[in-house]
Amino acid sequence: MIAARYLLPASAALVFATPAFAAPEAITGNWKTDDGKAVIQFYKCGGDMCGKISRFLVPEPAGGARDDNNPDKAKRSRALKGLPIFWSLSENGSKYKGKGYSPEEGRYFNAQVWRAGNTLKVQGCVAVFCKTVTFTKV
Repeated sequence: MIAARYLLPASAALVFATPAFAAPEAITGNWKTDDGKAVIQFYKCGGDMCGKISRFLVPEPAGGARDDNNPDKAKRSRALKGLPIFWSLSENGSKYKGKGYSPEEGRYFNAQVWRAGNTLKVQGCVAVFCKTVTFTKV
């Protein structure tokens, strides 16, 4: 009888425990970049998440901002507004992992994105070099 008295609370704790590998918090919506120059909209695309430049918070050049630094010369004339810069972001533990593109640097990278309260942490890695920035909810 003593053992049963201690098993009941222990089994109840297991039912209400948070799983160690909980799904990541939702990242959908609009997020201001760390430099305050643009707003990135994260949205569902297929079974994954994607992110595109939804608007600029600084004046654009006449004719709109272009992908001038893209390593592929054929893509340098495309407009940045509406350009997907995150794709194939799939749930991986408490983060989303996928691919990203930095138009300012003309560089593709491996991306990790996760919520930290009311902020969004975005990490980009090229080879062994990584940089993490913080976006804020708009």
